[in-house]
Amino acid sequence: MPVRIALIGTGAVGKGILKALSEKDLGIVLTGVADSRSGDIRGEGIVPSDLLKRKKETGLCGDPSLHAQDVVQNAPYDILVEVSPTDATTGEPATGYIRTALSRGCHVVTSNKGPVALHYHELKQEADNAGVSLRFEATVAGAIPILHTLGESLGGNTIKALYGVLNGTCNYILTRMAEEGLSYKQALDEARTLGYAEADPTYDVKGIDAAIKLVILANTVLNRRISLDDIDITGIDLLTEEAIRLAEEQDATIRLIGEIIPEKNLYRLSPRIIPRYHPLVVQGSLNVIIVRTDLAGDLVFSGKGAGSLETASAVLGDILSIRDRYAGGN
Repeated sequence: MPVRIALIGTGAVGKGILKALSEKDLGIVLTGVADSRSGDIRGEGIVPSDLLKRKKETGLCGDPSLHAQDVVQNAPYDILVEVSPTDATTGEPATGYIRTALSRGCHVVTSNKGPVALHYHELKQEADNAGVSLRFEATVAGAIPILHTLGESLGGNTIKALYGVLNGTCNYILTRMAEEGLSYKQALDEARTLGYAEADPTYDVKGIDAAIKLVILANTVLNRRISLDDIDITGIDLLTEEAIRLAEEQDATIRLIGEIIPEKNLYRLSPRIIPRYHPLVVQGSLNVIIVRTDLAGDLVFSGKGAGSLETASAVLGDILSIRDRYAGGN
């Protein structure tokens, strides 16, 4: 039986989901959609390819008088797919959408870091009370299934430490500074041109994005209750070409490394000098995570940490996991 979804957000991730749905028969029916300016509800289903065409031609996904909250509240769906932009300060309006869906007894899949970083334990309790799933694989490391792996596949392990390159923008900048001798500004401008960095890259280069991912890992996988304030954060925005050169002279390089050591309650994000051939030294916009466990030993996970289709891959994986577990929804 097909599973019905309502999609909130038609930016890069939303478009990636729609593209996949238009090309693959996944047993998923889109019954509601909303962007920041319009919405659409159709119980019989919305054709993803038609929606992509309409969005491209008009900039809207539907009726301008229909808002996201209307879709969340009224569309007939089994799973709310919330992929709107992150607000790391309040988590809104996404948190409100998620709570509305849970109150309706619907499952939730999100790529939005704000609600998970700020309100995970409360939202998890609300989902449990409603007897539904809350899944958020896409919030950390894009296409790498790190949350599922740590929470389920390695469920019998004690995690001793976790280290990772969790922001592709920063990793691209550092790679280019090392490989081509570019200045920080030159590398940042190049990252902007290629679409790896936003017009305002503060969120990335000051380490906020990667630190939020550490919060999510700590709270969801390790069952901690920490916030951004508990992480010692140093970004890459003050890094000099001289620092990169000195590292290169030691046959090393610099990467922005997130670190969690549960036993010491240590949560840190900072540029670190790493031997050139260490597993943490990945190139370009890739992400990598090393997990140290008591039973499985050291494990390395690497892949694309961002991107439209890469993030959509994680979202779709969550949708299909819920579909298979609940045999088609509520």
